[in-house]
Amino acid sequence: MAQNLTGKTVAVLATDGFEQVELTEPVKALRDAGATVHVVAPKPGQIQGWNHHDKGDMVAVDTVLDQADAGRYDALMLPGGVINPDALRLEPKAIDFIKSFAQAGKPIAAICHGPWTLIDAGAVKGRRLTSWPSLKTDLTNAGATWVDETVVTDRGLVTSRKPDDLAAFCPKMIEEFAEGRHDRQRHAAE
Repeated sequence: MAQNLTGKTVAVLATDGFEQVELTEPVKALRDAGATVHVVAPKPGQIQGWNHHDKGDMVAVDTVLDQADAGRYDALMLPGGVINPDALRLEPKAIDFIKSFAQAGKPIAAICHGPWTLIDAGAVKGRRLTSWPSLKTDLTNAGATWVDETVVTDRGLVTSRKPDDLAAFCPKMIEEFAEGRHDRQRHAAE
């Protein structure tokens, strides 16, 4: 049964260097489920996608990070690509934006290198998640329990390892986004 995200607004935080399919496929799945999706980036105009080591397509930016209000979004999606999250980690406004979702218990989905930004936002300690394997040590050192699984869900945080996991990642992301906010205290006690 497909989940309905009608009435939900989702932010996709990215910048130049995102892995193209890790942005375009989740955005398509979210829109197909009825969500309003905004690509949020540190700069206006367009951002450059990548297909692994080769340049991909440009994607239009809907909202500039300086003008983005995390309070108007129901959920956050973080695509991977090595360059994208590495650059976002150096943007204090990007980290604050992510932190706002985590602190409010709003669902977050991150794939591949996307969870890298969650470390800087203080959103991985005590959480079970996955990522591209090269992030295992960083995530573990930040207090996460890293596992090598296709898709992992922990109290509204959905993570996957790579583009090959998108078939499992997208439906799980939609399911968690449909559930909405997750009370961290309640789930921690379960």
